[in-house]
Amino acid sequence: MAPHLKLQALVIILLASISVAAQNIKLKGSDTILPIAQEEASVYNKRGKATVSVTGGGSGVGLAALVDNTTDIAAASRKIKMEEKLKIKQAGKKVVEAVIGKDALAVIVNPANRVDRLTREQLEGIYTGIIKNWKQVGGDDMNIVVYGRESSSGTFEFFKEYVNNRKNFAATVLAMQATGAIVQSVAQTKGAVGYIGLAYENARVRQLLISYDGKTYIAPTKANAKNGTYPIVRPLYAYYTADNEGKVKPFVDFIQSGEGQAIVSKVGYIPLN
Repeated sequence: MAPHLKLQALVIILLASISVAAQNIKLKGSDTILPIAQEEASVYNKRGKATVSVTGGGSGVGLAALVDNTTDIAAASRKIKMEEKLKIKQAGKKVVEAVIGKDALAVIVNPANRVDRLTREQLEGIYTGIIKNWKQVGGDDMNIVVYGRESSSGTFEFFKEYVNNRKNFAATVLAMQATGAIVQSVAQTKGAVGYIGLAYENARVRQLLISYDGKTYIAPTKANAKNGTYPIVRPLYAYYTADNEGKVKPFVDFIQSGEGQAIVSKVGYIPLN
């Protein structure tokens, strides 16, 4: 090969390398997945293959951004809705779904609350407004202050379907924009109750044992989520479009790899295997 041709080939290779290294992958969506995504991105970015930027906002916000083509990956703590999938299809694209981990949903109260367990039916009663005082479920004579997520949240959708039996929340439920805000509010309010992803739990609040049969009450732990005894467990998703697969799949593959799943476990979630 002539020297000038060799030089041209080298320049092409260098430009391609720079292009790959400079790729920016945008991930947007679920606040539940935020701790996973941030840690995974931190490790992955050090490889120099791409730069992954992570923002929250809720599952619905992430999927809306995927529809609008303003994010590369939508992180969602609930399954994509048919109308969302149709909008992507109408844009001439195909959506790809990847499960990247699992999460146990914990119900939390203020540590000063004497109640340590609830049935699914009692939770439904609290969130639909039928049960309004802790004495109705074995606690002190104290009004229940109910916290939940806003409607764009995948956690809101999941709780409504699998705990609230698809019934609407009472108008008195206080909708919070982020999971951390629920933890803070419950920690500061003696009569409060809320639901959060397991990784957000801390010593300022207390988890409740939950029963779906009215007999066996199970704690929301990683071990109980793994062995299937804790009933409120859900998959966590990453969505992207097929036309963008070459760009984002290496990062998604990394999350699903042994190393990536070790990170999932490290930050408090349940790995795939």
